[in-house]
Amino acid sequence: MATLRFFCATNFSLSIQNNAKLDKKCITQKVKNIVNTVQFPSISSSSSTPLESLQRGNWVKLICGASFEDVVDIRNLTLVYTLAGVDCIDCAADASVVSAVNEGIEAARDILCGLRKPWVMISVNDDKDLHFRKAQFDPEDCPANCSRPCENVCPANAISFQQKSASQILYDNDAPRDGVITERCYGCGRCLPVCPYDKIRDVTYVRDAITTADLIKRNDVDAIEIHTSGRQSKQFEELWRALGDSVENLKLVAVSLPNVGDSTISSMNKMFSIMKPNLRGLNLWQLDGRPMSGDIGRGATKESIAFAVQLAKAKDRPSGFLQLAGGTNAYTIEGLKKEGLFQTTITEYLDHEESSNTTSNPSCALISGIAYGGYARKIVGRVLRSMQSQHGGAVAIEDHPEHLLLALREALGLVGPVKCL
Repeated sequence: MATLRFFCATNFSLSIQNNAKLDKKCITQKVKNIVNTVQFPSISSSSSTPLESLQRGNWVKLICGASFEDVVDIRNLTLVYTLAGVDCIDCAADASVVSAVNEGIEAARDILCGLRKPWVMISVNDDKDLHFRKAQFDPEDCPANCSRPCENVCPANAISFQQKSASQILYDNDAPRDGVITERCYGCGRCLPVCPYDKIRDVTYVRDAITTADLIKRNDVDAIEIHTSGRQSKQFEELWRALGDSVENLKLVAVSLPNVGDSTISSMNKMFSIMKPNLRGLNLWQLDGRPMSGDIGRGATKESIAFAVQLAKAKDRPSGFLQLAGGTNAYTIEGLKKEGLFQTTITEYLDHEESSNTTSNPSCALISGIAYGGYARKIVGRVLRSMQSQHGGAVAIEDHPEHLLLALREALGLVGPVKCL
């Protein structure tokens, strides 16, 4: 733990600037040395698996975004967080995105031989869902004197207004685009209420089940996550049936649902009964507190913590690991510790709380882990934006190891405390 704290507190950008003679090979070796020095049991031991992380309560998932499809960023984010020791990479159910994730994983493993491969998860939805939408507007409709608050509030840098020449407009397909950069928009919706002229709308969509089933059968996907409202089971059952036997070879099936109060447990039990006949691997419940808000600030994580407390005390909930999401950030662990839920086993919790839930292994952690989305992308994204401003957009972070070092510091600062380093 002391090594991790020292690493995360060190100002590497200063040392790199002060030693201009450091070459790429030297810095890349420094990255290898740091990962080896930190010595994550979860990534340095061939016997450790994502399953063991779930059981211990130190599972960490990176959420690239169910609608985020910028393959360059996804590849670089995946590389950095694979080096940092995450157990799973969650991404859009799109073939090019899945390929980018797997490319990032392999690039990380080229840097550090023997690095454990995280599971690759794809996200789908059974109905309209906030995670599956895009902002849309016509920039030609925007008044010239608009202050463009949408551009300032967008956390994904997915809204841009560029001054382009007539020749660029006519002949340059790669010229900067005005308006929403569709592949970067992940549907947070923050632009919708700030437009002073009410020009922005959201467009929702549902991932096609047959296309998803074909994607799973490519054999480079380990897990699926189904986003559902938790208020009805008909659409969920239709999606599950449409996926057919493709789910039978998956290592993990996750269901992401919001807190719907008193009906949460009954909804979970109904969905579990639908899945059970075809469920061959593990199952997990993602407790989606305050969706796509972890980058906003400290308080964003409160709803995910409250959801965890509710489920921990719930009686008769179905089998499956519990994992937090929605508003998770650097303060989530602190919140779990205050509630006595951080890496606490079911047996330990039952000693202090009345509960009749015995559907899970009592020696396993009650809360299996944390998924980080917007916050994880934000802290590493700052480094990626700096790198791209200097070297262009379509760059691989390992080709600029000084930036890789800075990005890894940020990622380790988030992942390390969950891994108890």
